[in-house]
Amino acid sequence: MISTFIFAAVFIALLFFQIRSKFYRPYLYWFTIIASTTVGTTLADLIDRSLGIGYIGGSSLLLGLVCLSLFSWYKVEGSISPHTVNYPRAEIFYWLTITFSQTLGTALGDWSADTMGLGYSGGIILFVGLILMILALYKFTHVSRTLLFWSAFVLTRPLGAVVGDFLDKPIASGGLDLSRFTASAVILIAILVCIHFSNKTTAKKA
Repeated sequence: MISTFIFAAVFIALLFFQIRSKFYRPYLYWFTIIASTTVGTTLADLIDRSLGIGYIGGSSLLLGLVCLSLFSWYKVEGSISPHTVNYPRAEIFYWLTITFSQTLGTALGDWSADTMGLGYSGGIILFVGLILMILALYKFTHVSRTLLFWSAFVLTRPLGAVVGDFLDKPIASGGLDLSRFTASAVILIAILVCIHFSNKTTAKKA
């Protein structure tokens, strides 16, 4: 419970600066995303375990919260597209949905690895496959881009969760048995590299 409040405080502080920012600051944005991920992880544990409703119950509850957030956002703003998030009220809806999505994603990751018995490598294959399916729908169909965005976003969290578990869990459990520090460093470096190349790609298009 204490860790939830600590991570929530960090997230709220970053979110404050993110909403106040007049233009896109990639590192601020992505570190706010990371902060929402940690909040989502602790909230998912709280809902799944402390409330005693399990992964299925927790995932169902969180899916309902994501849908409620998107519905409320649409009713107020008339759009749930991330491209319309350019002023504070829309940003609040956006980040609320992001946080619920992160929490849902964590619960789905735990469910796939534990309840479904896929293990960490199986979970990675499952979620990579689903994300590739969404990418194919984006490339070759006219399915709503907004729907595809939120679907992909939800799936990135369980993928990240099972990758993280794969890195630091014991070899006997199907992991690589890296230390928590090493695993976190690997993931952080990967994130920074992705942000760097994303910025370069955006700059070239501009």
